[in-house]
This record gives sequence, C-alpha cells and structure tokens, in this order.
Amino acid sequence: MAKKRILLKIGSNTLTKETNHISRGKIEDLGIQIAALNDEYEFIIVSSGAIAAAKQFVKLDNQDKDVFVKQALASIGQPHLMRIYNENFKDLGLNTSQCLLSYSDFEKEQTKKNIVNTINVLVKNNYIPIINENDTVATDEIRFGDNDKLAALTAVLLNVDILIIATNTNGIYTKNSIHDEVPETIKLVNDLKSLEKEIGESKSSHGTGGMQSKIEAAAISKAANIETWIVNGLNDNFILKALKDEIPFTKIV
Repeated sequence: MAKKRILLKIGSNTLTKETNHISRGKIEDLGIQIAALNDEYEFIIVSSGAIAAAKQFVKLDNQDKDVFVKQALASIGQPHLMRIYNENFKDLGLNTSQCLLSYSDFEKEQTKKNIVNTINVLVKNNYIPIINENDTVATDEIRFGDNDKLAALTAVLLNVDILIIATNTNGIYTKNSIHDEVPETIKLVNDLKSLEKEIGESKSSHGTGGMQSKIEAAAISKAANIETWIVNGLNDNFILKALKDEIPFTKIV
C-alpha cells in the first residue's frame, strides 16, 4: 500500500516557539511525529528559520530591515538550521537532506522535472527533503509570504496528498470571534472568497506572512485538488492530533 505524502510548511514563528532562537524542542517534536507516522506517510518539509538561526550567532553592521543584510543572515543561518534538523532527526533514526529552491525554478519545465526526480529519489531512499527558499539570491520571499507560496508550489509539483501549514493560531478564526476576543476556528472551507472576508492583516514576529499569504497558498493547492490544513504548530504533536481530528484547525478542500 502506497504511503500518503504530506508537505509540511513550518515557519520561523513556529520553529522559534515565538522566542528569539530556534527551538530544538520543536524540531525534536517534528521528528518524533514523523517517525511515528513513518509506516503510513512520507514527509517533505518546507522550512523557514535561516534568518532566525543566524540572529542567535551574529549581529551584522547594518539595519537588518535592509534586504541584503537579510540575505547575508540567511546565508549564515541556513547551515546552522540544517545542523539542528540533522542532529535532532538523526537521534530518531531519520535522515535529512537540503534542497534550496527559487521561484524561477518553477518557471522552467526541465528544472521542475529535475526537482521532482531528485526529491522522489530522496524520499524513496528514506531521506526527508528539507526545502527552503534560496534567500541569498532571491528577495521576494524574504519580503513577502514567508515560504507559504513556495510550499504550495512545491506541494503541487510533488503531487502531495495534504499541505499542512503550521502557524501560531488554531487555524483561521472568524472575524467576529476575534473582535469578541473569543477566537473560534473555521474548521472546514470550500469557498476561499468567503474565507478572505474573515482574515486580518496581522503578521508574525519573525515571519513575513500573515493569513493572507496562507490563503493564497491554499488557492494554489486547491486548484490542484490538494487539501490545505492550517494548524497550530506551537502545540506538541500537532500533526498527529490534526490527523486524528483531536485539535481545532482549518481544513481547506
């Protein structure tokens, strides 16, 4: 029986658990869940966090809002981020690999085929591809979207069954419930236009994407008949619990 394929997108705010440093505990939590699901699911990860990882070690001479400083920080932080993944996953018997992609890669047919073939070989040989935007040469994703769009494009390219976007809320809340300060999760969505009326413009402290970028990502996946789940990644075992429907989250079908 073929395994189902999940693409997990995890952003900086989740990886840091809303602190100023990458949480080894959260990365271990991801690994434990992936190991537990290994017989039924294969995973591809799209991970932010390179810039957040660099900020633990260095302070560059410039204002870090400057895009070139962010690119430099990404270059410094990416090896540290991968080392943390590798160390934590290896202890659980999981192998990792790094793939850096840019949006231009999705515009060329041959490059897209190369991506699919390479990632399929990695997954077949029990390596978990950990994908990030190639921030050193690309500026769009540092400023907009926090890898949400990259995750959706990759999900479509790899024909995954589920795109899980980990965030710091229990999915998408109704606008009225936020106003009343009693957040209520929208659990099932068929119509993205109606959903757009419910969202605000808030952005996370480390990431650059708010709920709007997640809905745009979901639209890309929905067009390819891929479900998008927006789940609170700050919770331990959030993937296992979402699969068992034990926590509130937003499912876009």
